Order: sequence, then C-alpha cells, then structure tokens
Amino acid sequence: MNRRTRNTLWIVVAVLSSLAVAIFLRSKAPPEAARLLPESSGILYVDLKPFHTFLHKDLPAPRRVPEYQQFVDAIGFDWEHDLDEVAIGLHRMDDPKGPNGPVAYSMVLVGKLTGKKLNDWLDAHAASREAYAGHTIYNIPSEGRTVRVVQIGYDMLGVSNTPTTEQIHSMLDRHSTAAWPFAGSTLLAQHYHEVPLLSLAWGVGQIGLPFSESGSIRIFGFSLPLEADSTIVASVTPALSQPGTLRLRVEEIAPTDDAAASQAAALAGLVNVARLFTSPLGNNGANNGLKELLKTAEVTRKRNRVVTTATVSPAFFGDLAAGKNSLP
Repeated sequence: MNRRTRNTLWIVVAVLSSLAVAIFLRSKAPPEAARLLPESSGILYVDLKPFHTFLHKDLPAPRRVPEYQQFVDAIGFDWEHDLDEVAIGLHRMDDPKGPNGPVAYSMVLVGKLTGKKLNDWLDAHAASREAYAGHTIYNIPSEGRTVRVVQIGYDMLGVSNTPTTEQIHSMLDRHSTAAWPFAGSTLLAQHYHEVPLLSLAWGVGQIGLPFSESGSIRIFGFSLPLEADSTIVASVTPALSQPGTLRLRVEEIAPTDDAAASQAAALAGLVNVARLFTSPLGNNGANNGLKELLKTAEVTRKRNRVVTTATVSPAFFGDLAAGKNSLP
C-alpha cells in the first residue's frame, strides 16, 4: 500500500469517526426546540410526530371553539395535524395576581409554520412590531398582557407572554448557536441527562407550576403532596415490554432523605386512596385508563429521590382531551 493510499484511508477513517461522534452527541443532546428556550423555572417538551404517525387513530376529533376555528381557517394551519414539536419554558412570576398569573411562558413551536396567511394574520393583529437580530417580533395584545411572536426559522415559531422582551430576544440569540448539541439553558444542562431515551414527552424543573393551586399541585382532581416548586424529572416513553402502552415516570428530587421518605409515604397513601375513589366510576375510556394507571402505579424511593411509575393506554389521553372522564 503506497503512502497516498494510506493517507486517503486515514482521512476517510477520520471523517467517519468525526461523523460517528457527531451523531452520537446529537442523539444525547436535547431537541433543538428545547435548546432555544430561555432560562426558566421549568421546561415541558412534547414530540408530536409519533402521535401523528402511530397514535392518531386513538385520538378523537378535536372540539374547537369558534375563535380557534377562525384562527385555523385564517392561517391555513391545523395545530392537531401540522404541529410536530412543542417546547415550553415556564417562568414563575413575582406577582401571582398580575396579568400573567403565577406563571408566564415562552414557547418554541416546530411544524408547518410559515406562509403568507400566517404573516398576514400577525400583521393584522399586532399592536406594534420590533426588529431584533434580523427578525420581526410581533407584539399582540391579549387579556391585559402582550404576547410576542417571531418567526425564528422556516418551520419554527417563537412565542412568549413574559412581561419583558428578554425571553423572546434570548430565543433569537440562542438560534445562532443552536447547532451546538449541548447549547441551551442551565436547567437543560443540569437535568436533561436524566430524561430517559425515546421519551415522547418530558419535563424538567418546576413543572408543577401550571398545575399549582393555593400552593398545592392538583391533577385529575387530586391534590398531590408536592410543592409547586419541587424539582421534578418527568417523562412519557413507549412501554417496550407492553406494546401499545405508554410508561409514565415522575421523579421528585427532595431536599433531604427524610423529606423524600415522607413524600414517598404520602404519595403511596394517595395512590391507595385514589384507587378506592375511582373504583366505582363508570366505564369509559378515560375512567378505565385512569383505573389502569392507578393499578400499575408504583412509588419507590432511593435516598432523596422519589420515583413514581405507571403505564397507560394512549387512548386515555385522547379521552381526557375530549372530556370523557367523570372526575370532578
């Protein structure tokens, strides 16, 4: 083998190795939509592509209020079919009685999000506009606050209803460095590595904030023994051992081992009470799904971490969206 051939082979090996490393790093990196989010108290992410492809048959036709239907018709975009990814940053508000309530949000939406109809709608509804980093930010008044909307990329929209422009500016600034696989907020750097692989949806940080009421978190009518500002890592993944079902996993990081032990005992007791409470409910998709979820729920603790797992059918989420549950 002559020197030229050896050099060529070394170059090919180096290129392939670099490509393999890049692919590996990308597979471990948070989705780009999540990396664009500004600093926040919590992050929620949903990959809707698998739901469109595999689970659509289990989901009911959406019920739309007239205003939403008018919006869909005006821009030619259907959120249920054309939206591929949603990443939401949750921002705790210093004044919970202000126009944003206790939580403001910043969102990155990915899908068929472009076209003249969308631009015309933004132009027609914007009270003012701002030019920033080569983009136009549309300021749209909504219920006493300003919702800022910007076309980040061809298929990507940024939205924020925070009181200042800092968050929407941050999303545009991050877009210039989004190609780096581990760019993103402090929260992603701290906790994304704890999100299970193949997660269709996940949340990290203080993700209980949207569900908090008078300092407690309420879900499915039950008040959970968790603080709204608890650090949580939650995920929804396909249950590989049970095809056709999803595995829910919620991990709370408590401040101490003793606090975790108390939380685990309280959650286990709540699961038992919920099983008794739901047993007489009528038979329909949502109620049966909730019963199955509670039946498979398991609470475990390791040091200062409390982990709750359960499995559920995808149809359960569709029935909840359609309002077919009997819970208060």
